[in-house]
Amino acid sequence: MKQSRLHAQQVQLGATFEEVAGWEMPAHYGNWRTEYDAVRQAVGLSDLSHRGKIRVTGDDRVKWLQSVISNDLLPLQPGQGRYSSFLTHKGKMLTYFRCYVLTDAVMLEDVGEIGDHTFTALRKFLLYGTKAKMENGAESWGLLLVSGPKAAQTVKSAFGVDCSDVQPVNFVTAQIGGQQALVIRTEETGEVDLEILLPADAIATAWTSLMQAGAASGIKAIGSQAREALRMEAGIPKAGPELNEEIVPPEANLEGKAFSLNKGCYPGQEVVARMDTYGNVRRKLVGLVLKDSAIPPRGAKLFSGDREVGWVSSATFSPQQHAVITFGFPLRDFSKAGTALSIEADGARHDATVADLPFYRRA
Repeated sequence: MKQSRLHAQQVQLGATFEEVAGWEMPAHYGNWRTEYDAVRQAVGLSDLSHRGKIRVTGDDRVKWLQSVISNDLLPLQPGQGRYSSFLTHKGKMLTYFRCYVLTDAVMLEDVGEIGDHTFTALRKFLLYGTKAKMENGAESWGLLLVSGPKAAQTVKSAFGVDCSDVQPVNFVTAQIGGQQALVIRTEETGEVDLEILLPADAIATAWTSLMQAGAASGIKAIGSQAREALRMEAGIPKAGPELNEEIVPPEANLEGKAFSLNKGCYPGQEVVARMDTYGNVRRKLVGLVLKDSAIPPRGAKLFSGDREVGWVSSATFSPQQHAVITFGFPLRDFSKAGTALSIEADGARHDATVADLPFYRRA
């Protein structure tokens, strides 16, 4: 398995590791609830180096991406970003990512843990003669996530960068460890989320600076278990469990976020436009709350009475709800908040109630 450049530091902090998209990454550092509390109350630091990262260069970089991805890059200026997806001709989601426009390149970051899937899918559409080049930055670029009410204060103290006015998916640049880095306002936990995207050679310097800058605020290293609870409480879907070839973007509540209806043709555009025009999505992404239940597996079936109506895509325990929560995709007629459903797991049915997303929103 691949390892982050921060593996030694993570071992020293007592990390318990798991396999994520071919990488050995921290699941927790002893107690994921303590990590969760740090993000909700102060600040936490995560290593997202396993995320897919692509650098697109060349004179045709924007023109080419504009022709194949689902969102509109043309209005963006350097320092701005946007969510997008890449669809099949049937409108299904092959991948989901954020695009960041620089003066000389466009960076793509997967929103999810899907390995080289985005790079492989897009490369098939990079035709001979197109003046664009894709660099797979999975191992050459590092990615850190600083989350919590004290995130902006911590980043400013570490790098002298003021992110207080940066809008979601936009970024500013900084010099870190002799390398140019992007400091990006993202959406991962429902708190202030700032990502540091930089060449992997500088990631250890960035990690140390952030841990020192956040020490007075009680900064904690954060693993995947705490991030999953934070993500789900914030109602944020991701590539892999929610956003995949089973789903069309409107079914995942991505209207106005991940696709454009007026930028012109791209693979899957007609299907998405038809859904928007007629409002005929078959399924809808919802949250569900389970009382007195174990965490169901991904793919567990949803039932209304004896009728199978959908499936579970993600599940975790929510400290905010004091209960197990899931994301699921029931048929549209069973997606209204308050609808009673059941989830089949371990040979038994468990009562669940559809809830509005997000489960948590900071006041």
